Amino acid sequence: MSKNKIIPYRKDLKQLARKLRNESTLAEVLLWCELRNKQILGFQFHRQVPMLDYIVDFYCHELQLAIEIDGESHSIELIATNDANRQKRLEAEGVKFLRFDDIDVKRNRGIVINDLINWIEQQN
Repeated sequence: MSKNKIIPYRKDLKQLARKLRNESTLAEVLLWCELRNKQILGFQFHRQVPMLDYIVDFYCHELQLAIEIDGESHSIELIATNDANRQKRLEAEGVKFLRFDDIDVKRNRGIVINDLINWIEQQN
């Protein structure tokens, strides 16, 4: 694993990321309660992290792992296409992705956390 590779980003995204942190969805708040303070196997996650021309919901620099929560709007073809393009560009920078449905985070948070822990354990 590379040590905390920093991916450059457009400077104007910093303010937008701050705004998004202050306007988090319920699923983002619920997942953040599980991720903050290095609660998942001692790894540090950050919320609304700018990278290149995008902002990812959660990111762990040590794992180069982005976690995205997909709500209902992500089933719309244009949004799904944009998500795929964004993911492809970030994967080219070495970022790995885990995607969870908004409803799963709200209703099955334990399963989501177990999936995340299993993913991390498989990487080490």
